[in-house]
Amino acid sequence: MSEPTETRKQRAARRAGEFPPAPEALPRPVLDSHTHLDITVSEAGVPGGGPADDPVAAAIEVAAAVGVDRLVQVGVDVNSSRWGADVAEKYPAVLATVALHPNEAPRLADLDEALREIEALAARDRVRGVGETGLDFFRTGDEGRAAQEESFRAHIAIAKRYGKALVIHDRDAHADVLRVLDDEGAPDTVVLHCFSGDAEFAAECVRRGYLLSFAGTVTFGSAGALREAAALTPLDQLLVETDAPYLTPMPHRGRPNASYLIPLTVRFLAGTTGADLDELCAAISATGDRVFGPW
Repeated sequence: MSEPTETRKQRAARRAGEFPPAPEALPRPVLDSHTHLDITVSEAGVPGGGPADDPVAAAIEVAAAVGVDRLVQVGVDVNSSRWGADVAEKYPAVLATVALHPNEAPRLADLDEALREIEALAARDRVRGVGETGLDFFRTGDEGRAAQEESFRAHIAIAKRYGKALVIHDRDAHADVLRVLDDEGAPDTVVLHCFSGDAEFAAECVRRGYLLSFAGTVTFGSAGALREAAALTPLDQLLVETDAPYLTPMPHRGRPNASYLIPLTVRFLAGTTGADLDELCAAISATGDRVFGPW
């Protein structure tokens, strides 16, 4: 007796866990300014079904094949930050950032000790950023905001002491992020990861010299405000990221994300900003080198 065939709904559910096909390669190489390789390989595996014995190398190879030749691995707690710093020392295509995610800060029994460990990691040469830090008022209630702000201020100080880029996670907290940066004095280089504001907030960030990093969310149908923000961002203040394995760009929203899908977002941004694709790739690449230093 034959097995029953899948319904359309069942096929969609099954394919939701599969990586999308590789997009057309970019004309010039760019970087993924914010990814989580550790979460990607542990939760989704390796795009393209690469060798399981070295999933990081496989992910790097698949990305390089479409013109994404550099990756910034981002820490969200002590363990992921330590892992990322070690990976950056092993793989020339990877640099790292280290931090406690704002949602992590209120959960820690000893925030000061965790911050000391982050500072020790920030001193390493292949660690080029402090983040993702910042404020997130979406999941953390009023009771956790003080710990978030304390942690954010400490990360700002670490970034300034070591001359590293500050990578900010900002969710539903635009005004407070700017307030804390003003209070503490921003580092020379500030990156708004997965920029989520509107044109007004983007203009304020651009005026201050901050960099705006756009993820796959800019391709979503409901993201008109993000597209307006991208359109007014100067090319030398614009970066592109995956935040993999999350925020997969259209037309693959809902499926796992990885650095090799950056070309979808870059091409979309070229259409949104009116920039020549080759020019946009060159600008993103140059900005990445300016922000994070030579790979």
